[in-house]
Amino acid sequence: AAPSLADRRDNAIKVVAQFTIKRGAIFASDGSVLARNRPRRVSGKTFYFRRYPGRERFAHAVGYSTQARSRSGIEQSRNDFLTGANANLATLLDTTLDRLRGGTIEGNDVILTLRPLPQKVAMQALGGQCGAAVALDPKTGKVLVMASSPSYDPNLVERHFARIQRGTGPCGVAPLLNRASSGLFTPGSIFKVVTASAALDSGKFTPSSTFYDPGYCVEYGKHVNNYDTSTPFGSVNFSQALVNSINSSFCEMGKKLGPELILDYARRFGFYSDPPIDLPSGERAPSGLYRNGKLLPRSQESRADPGRLAFGQERMLVTPLQMAMVAGAIANKGVVMEPYLTDRIRKPDRATLVKMKPHELRRAVKTEVAEEIAGMMEGVVSGGTGTAAQISGVRVAGKTGTAETGRQGRNTTWFIAFAPADDPQVAVAVVLQNQSGTGGTTAAPIAKEIMQAVLRRPSNKSG
Repeated sequence: AAPSLADRRDNAIKVVAQFTIKRGAIFASDGSVLARNRPRRVSGKTFYFRRYPGRERFAHAVGYSTQARSRSGIEQSRNDFLTGANANLATLLDTTLDRLRGGTIEGNDVILTLRPLPQKVAMQALGGQCGAAVALDPKTGKVLVMASSPSYDPNLVERHFARIQRGTGPCGVAPLLNRASSGLFTPGSIFKVVTASAALDSGKFTPSSTFYDPGYCVEYGKHVNNYDTSTPFGSVNFSQALVNSINSSFCEMGKKLGPELILDYARRFGFYSDPPIDLPSGERAPSGLYRNGKLLPRSQESRADPGRLAFGQERMLVTPLQMAMVAGAIANKGVVMEPYLTDRIRKPDRATLVKMKPHELRRAVKTEVAEEIAGMMEGVVSGGTGTAAQISGVRVAGKTGTAETGRQGRNTTWFIAFAPADDPQVAVAVVLQNQSGTGGTTAAPIAKEIMQAVLRRPSNKSG
């Protein structure tokens, strides 16, 4: 047992040593402190422990750094910078000198892209319900909001972890789960944006293509109904099918496109890969078709039901982050930007060590196709299923989603959007679980509040 005991002692020494480092602080985009140190003298030595002034509001993105529970969120993914252990030459020289002098090693500060006011608005609007919201700058990929509900107080992780796990409030399920980046939900009709992209970009359909809606389509000999079966739409064009979210039209579209083509375009938006955001790998999940908790192998994708897949049912599961990337790509003329939370890293002397730059992941669809879909999404908000997201004086483009869960009155509701439609500054995705209403009545008003908060110019440290 001697080797394993020695390893345990080494690990314990390393853990103790980490808390003698004056860990760098974490800030919001406006300079608000999200994570700071609380020094404590023990046996003549100074140790540094973390405090989180933002408490529940920023918990999932910022994460925690503790003795007993290790780290999560940005505290984990940027740990090397925060402890001064990164391989940057300037930091390496500084920390080496500190060690030689016997001084305290100081880590680097991390400044995030998150904006406090929209983040506050998002958390308040979610109101403790099970759900999440993500807002991005579609032109750069900066994450402006990352809200997951229910949340937790990271200050309690060290000593009251069991209490956190139990959860509280109307939705006390899995408060530690970052629903924004690793929660998987059935998308419902927001996925029609991906299907529409495949249909138009592949040339198999055009904006003038027409459909006849009897209120249902027939798939494998069974009726697939519209969400609202009371009034069939009759003859409609492509735009009307999206604006009014007609399942039967997209079901017919899916049967002609086939599952492989639809999923090929989904991959262009980022599906089937962990979202490339600066969070730990265990806090990110890929979107796609799932079976028994695992992504369906590519070799079996041809067996997927194309009609139901086309309007976001089947076994499709997505994260809010991924759907914000979809909205952002349409807003950004078809180009998917890499999402990121870290804006810059700052040395202890406040000089900039690293400044993050926007990075294009790939082009999902042609510019003209993105513009056509954007116009249709404007119609959703101006006179379709998403009118609750209208903002006075601002052109808003959006898409509603109401996904059935198999439980009566327990829908998963969605809204994805961007604004202003003529010069996009924000792309957003909102999801709510266990809803009796639709995405247009439950999720769209929350998205509206977040977009309004982002578009409001920050005048001080409120975001």
